[in-house]
Amino acid sequence: MRTTLWGGIAATTLPLAVTCCLPVRLESREPAKAVTDCHCGTAAAAQTSAAPPIPTPQGASVTSTPGPSAPAPVPTLLPRVHDPVLAKEAGVYYLFSTGRGITLHTSKDRLLWQRQGRVFPDSIPWTVETIPGSTDHYWAPDISFFNGKWHLYYSVSTFGKNRSAIGLATNKTLDPRRPDYQWKDEGLVVESKPGDDWNAIDPNIALDDKKQPWLSFGSFWGGIKLQKLDPATGKLAKPTTLYSLSSRPRTAGGVGAVEAPFILRHGSFYYLFVSFDFCCKGIDSSYNIRVGRAAKITGPYLDREGKPMMEGGGTLVRASASRWRGPGHNAVYRENDKDWLVYHAYDADDNGASKLLIEELPWDKEGWPKMPAP
Repeated sequence: MRTTLWGGIAATTLPLAVTCCLPVRLESREPAKAVTDCHCGTAAAAQTSAAPPIPTPQGASVTSTPGPSAPAPVPTLLPRVHDPVLAKEAGVYYLFSTGRGITLHTSKDRLLWQRQGRVFPDSIPWTVETIPGSTDHYWAPDISFFNGKWHLYYSVSTFGKNRSAIGLATNKTLDPRRPDYQWKDEGLVVESKPGDDWNAIDPNIALDDKKQPWLSFGSFWGGIKLQKLDPATGKLAKPTTLYSLSSRPRTAGGVGAVEAPFILRHGSFYYLFVSFDFCCKGIDSSYNIRVGRAAKITGPYLDREGKPMMEGGGTLVRASASRWRGPGHNAVYRENDKDWLVYHAYDADDNGASKLLIEELPWDKEGWPKMPAP
C-alpha cells in the first residue's frame, strides 16, 4: 500500500487554494542560472494543528532566532520550500529550507505547516567577508543532533561559482520557549576556492555505526565529497581526508550535474542519495533523485546494477511526473522504524512553484528503495 504525503497530506486529499506571495530567489548551482519563485501560504481550515508562532526572543542577536517575519502566518498544506530537511523535538516538527536567514516552518503532525520566519535575523558577518557577493540568503541547510546539541549546517555561495563555504550554528534545543534556546554561530566549517575541483555547498551530516559524524557535500564540478568531523566541535577532524563519493562525466558537453547528497544507514549498508541534472527551472526542471550503497560510509558506492557512482552510476528513486516536476534535494526522515522521503518538486498546477513533498520510503527484499509510481 502506498502512503504519500503532499506536504504531509495524504495523496487522496485535495490541496487547498493557494494565496500569495513574497518573491524568493532560489539558487541554481550550475553556472550562472537562477530563477525567481515565490514563498507564500495556502488558504487553510480554521482548525489547525500547526505549531504556534515562535515569539521574538528578547535581545535577539545574529545568533538568536527571531519570531515570524510577518504577523499571523497562514498554515499551509503545501509550503513553498526549496532543499527541505526535517527534525523533531518535543512533539513539534521543524522544517528548515533555503531562504533568507534560513526559512523555518513548524508542524505538530506534518499535515499543516506554519511559517516561522528565519533562523538568523541578519547576515552572519563572516559569511559576507569570506564569500564576496554573498548575502543572507543561505542555501540547503542540514539539521542533526549529536554531542548533546543540534547542529545546523548551511551553504554560502553565489550563482554559478565554486567560491563557496559551509557554516555551522548550534543550539541546545529547537524550542524557542526554553530558557537555553539560542543559536550560536560556530563559523566556517569548510570552503572551496577557484581552482578546487569541488564546490562546498549542500551539506549533510551522517553518523556511522560508531556514532562518528561525517560531512558530505558537493555540487557539479568534481561531484560529491566526504570528510570526517570532530564530534566535539562539529568541524573538520584533524588530520582529514577528502573522499570522493559520486561524480558524473564532464565530457561531450556534460557538466557533471550531481549534487545534494544525503547518507542514510539501512541494514548493513550506507545509502547515498543524490540529485542528478538541473533544479530551479520551474516546470522545466530536470532534477531526479538517485541512490547507491556501500558497505563503508567512505564508499565505494555502487548502484543496483553495480555501476560505481564515481562513474555516473545511480539507481533512479524519483523522477518528474505529470504534476510534480524535477523532484530533488531530498532528505530522509526516520520515525518509529519508518522512513520518509522529504524533498521539493515543482508544481505544474501552480506555475512551477517549488513545494514540499513527503512520501513513505519503502525498501524491497534486496534492501533497495522501492518507490511506487507517482
